[in-house]
Amino acid sequence: MLARKRRSTAAWHGLLALPFVGLLWVPFYNRSAPALAGFPYFYWYQFVWIGLSAGLTAIVYFATRDHDR
Repeated sequence: MLARKRRSTAAWHGLLALPFVGLLWVPFYNRSAPALAGFPYFYWYQFVWIGLSAGLTAIVYFATRDHDR
């Protein structure tokens, strides 16, 4: 039973790897165009990930908080 709970929470924790991979691969966003509200792509891409990371962290927390008890 404990191994089953660990597998189900491990899948949710996999979502936390998305921001890591999205920001680790710098050549993907190392450019200035397109600009958004005067900010080059390099900057607003990273700002968008801040919100996405917070949202993904909240999703994983609420999905797995009952399993930890």
